[in-house]
Amino acid sequence: MKKPLIKALILMLFISILFIAVPSSCLFAQTPKKNVIFMVMDGTNSDIVTLARWYKGSSLELDGILTGGVRTYSRQSAITDSAAGGTAMATGFKTDADYIGMVPDGKGSKPAVSLLEASRIRGYSTGIVSTSPVQHATPAAFSAHVKNRDEFSDIAEQQVYQGIDVVLGGGLSWLHDGGDERLTNDDGMLKTKESARKDNENLLRILEEKEYHFLEGKSDMRERSDGKLWGSFADEDMAYDFDRAQLLPEQPSLAEMTGTAIERLNQSEEGFFLFVEGSKVDWAAHKNDPVGMISEVLAFDKAVGVAVDFAKRDGNTMVIAVTDHGNSGLTIGNGTTDKTYYDQPVEAIIRPLKAAKLTVKGASSQLKKDRSNLKDVLASYGLEEHTEKEFCKVENARTITDLEDEMAAMLSKRANLGFTTHGHTGEDVFLYAYGPGKPTGLHENTDLAAAVSDYLGLDLKGLKDLYVDAKEYYESMGYQTNIDLSDKHNPVFIAIKGEEKLEFPENKNVMFRNGVEVALKAVNVYNGDTFFIHVQ
Repeated sequence: MKKPLIKALILMLFISILFIAVPSSCLFAQTPKKNVIFMVMDGTNSDIVTLARWYKGSSLELDGILTGGVRTYSRQSAITDSAAGGTAMATGFKTDADYIGMVPDGKGSKPAVSLLEASRIRGYSTGIVSTSPVQHATPAAFSAHVKNRDEFSDIAEQQVYQGIDVVLGGGLSWLHDGGDERLTNDDGMLKTKESARKDNENLLRILEEKEYHFLEGKSDMRERSDGKLWGSFADEDMAYDFDRAQLLPEQPSLAEMTGTAIERLNQSEEGFFLFVEGSKVDWAAHKNDPVGMISEVLAFDKAVGVAVDFAKRDGNTMVIAVTDHGNSGLTIGNGTTDKTYYDQPVEAIIRPLKAAKLTVKGASSQLKKDRSNLKDVLASYGLEEHTEKEFCKVENARTITDLEDEMAAMLSKRANLGFTTHGHTGEDVFLYAYGPGKPTGLHENTDLAAAVSDYLGLDLKGLKDLYVDAKEYYESMGYQTNIDLSDKHNPVFIAIKGEEKLEFPENKNVMFRNGVEVALKAVNVYNGDTFFIHVQ
């Protein structure tokens, strides 16, 4: 037998043994699916993280994944708002205040593709979780494009037409038109209420047509883990975590929503991108309410624990946790501790805070119209012991907001806490991350989008032309164009050439060619001057 033939037989025998001894899955292993959980603790400065840790009495989940810091300034200011901050992290572009998923382009503004959009187009499952209305600035920046963050109706419509697999949070008011076409409860009864929408669009009906399971409470969420999920657990924002058990127990916690979203999205064969916001640290910071701030830091921390536990089991999940900006300038120590800062035991700071059973918002919500239970309200916020002068100040407060401000200031004084502002602050913030591809060191907020894009293979820069100026595009091909504003709440871009008529309704991912609906990969965006569309 010739040597070449002998070598060939030996090679065939070796390959046969290898196939018998080694499972085929090891020889032809598929690339593992990748996931990203991007978490934002809105409006959080470093002192409140420290304070929350002391309040808890042990380390935070966040502590174990601290990797660096993030610079938060916007395109126009050293101090960003949530719209510009969220857009920077979602798209990789610095932008101006109030812009949601939009960036200046020399002629005005144009949409920038978000991580969520790019993930969906790439085939990943996608989700949003938020304790604010899901139409609020930061979740909106990952899922919509509007020139002003207050355009909740447009944001809601774009989110519904984005095809997101899981949406859990507040914001029910911007989904229905107030008519009797709301989804029915399990008992078949209809519930109606005044709508925040002005365009007569019943988005609950659209969600039903798109086969979402609509969830209104914690029990609904437990019963549904398959298919597309849309949970609206409050008309506007959800309860503070410290208030939830007593005041709104049917609302799920941020950790519970995060777990449900992960469970559902992990059914995807392609992997997933999930955005999670602990929204209301920021809301409490605007009120200078240290109890509310601690409440939401700890609630977010629990959600981070859920995400990291999954990532550790999975092995192919990147978790990023960060804040978009600081808020309130909270300091542990104030003007009264100028010469006594060296004699401030932790217990002296934490004890007054632990006397509160509700946040200042939760406590004030229990106030009767005649204020006859004012002392009980004060006690629920840890102010059972108070001077006559203090009581007179809250009793004479003209509005609920004034009342809350006085109560928060009284408690902060007892805990020797200081606040420099009721607004945002411009400091660098902590970066927390876990898993493959995690960012480390000090970064621009735009770098986070790049890290996620690189890990998931999204190529955000390659999608920069996903949105084109509809007028320029179609007129270059000989079409006559106009924007139909006969219904100012439902603008439509129209292009006509010969017998062909194309119609692009604002905020929807469809066009109509001679009346026949055609699905698009992206929603149509109108910024008040220019229509932007996706060209197939």
